[in-house]
Amino acid sequence: MAFWSPPHSLPLLGLLSILLLLLLLPCHSSSVAGAVRLGVIRKPSPEVPIFREAPAFRNADACDRANRIHVAMTLDSNYLRGTMAAVLSILQHSMCPENFEFHFLWARFEPEVFSSIRSTFPYLRFKVYRFDSSRVRGKISKSIRQALDQPLNYARIYLADMIPTEVKRVIYLDSDLVVVDDIGKLWEVSLEGKVLAAPEYCHANFTKYFTDRFWSDPTVSRTFEGRRPCYFNTGVMVVDVDKWRQGGYTEKVEAWMGVQKQKRIYHLGSLPPFLLVLGGNIKAVDHRWNQHGLGGDNLEGKCRALHPGPISLLHWSGKGKPWLRLDSRRPCSVDHLWAPYDLYRSSMHAIEE
Repeated sequence: MAFWSPPHSLPLLGLLSILLLLLLLPCHSSSVAGAVRLGVIRKPSPEVPIFREAPAFRNADACDRANRIHVAMTLDSNYLRGTMAAVLSILQHSMCPENFEFHFLWARFEPEVFSSIRSTFPYLRFKVYRFDSSRVRGKISKSIRQALDQPLNYARIYLADMIPTEVKRVIYLDSDLVVVDDIGKLWEVSLEGKVLAAPEYCHANFTKYFTDRFWSDPTVSRTFEGRRPCYFNTGVMVVDVDKWRQGGYTEKVEAWMGVQKQKRIYHLGSLPPFLLVLGGNIKAVDHRWNQHGLGGDNLEGKCRALHPGPISLLHWSGKGKPWLRLDSRRPCSVDHLWAPYDLYRSSMHAIEE
């Protein structure tokens, strides 16, 4: 699959720039040893932040480089700062950081974003894939928060269609999280024949994710018969992409999006159709792998405290994002747990350095 198809109307200079960028991708990890280099990457565009170069992390002696760990994330300028922090946290806490291969899904051509990834993580092995937004534009229903209605938020539904067929398993991650444990442990979880693994919450009030019209409709509400539906957050998932393809799960999720367009059976974006298809039928993993909801509620983003128990992954799902609250000097206490992974440098900081 081609990484992207440039419009025919681009001028020759723009096309040459794209071709040059293609030569730089995919990028491969390097075993270059050495000190941390923190040179500031100059800001290429008013829309793209400045980032300092991340350290080069090396594998432990026990690592087998043939054992690739595949991580998929979406990529755009609005969440780039979060993506950078997430990638850094994954590499920093991994015993085998050189074994990672990242798969970035993008919807809008932003060459500065791709070059920022390359400059900030020069040793990173990654590929980028174009997500065709037209696949979902006619299927998206308005939700309670505009950010949930962006086409790229639905790209995870089509992940198995975009990544290479030789990739059999992938960890899908949102961009508003950091990992504070070796994610290789999550990668190795046994799916036990299930298509997907994620932390599962069976004590959540499941009814609130669907409208009264859903529960009063005898046809659609019957979908949960024979299974105990439990909430899971789609921002952290281990996916058997082979089983996803074979089972036609993309089409199953799309079918519920079609019902939503007709009957308005839920309020949130891409989460409810996942729950309708897979709720109560996933491999449950330890809750430590998704301490979610740190962004607060979906309307006001009010601060939330950590839940008790061990933590391997912190997730700022909800309206509030840590980089925005830190910049506004009105952070929640949990936002200070994200700050150590922030590679962003403001223009003033860059000048001072």
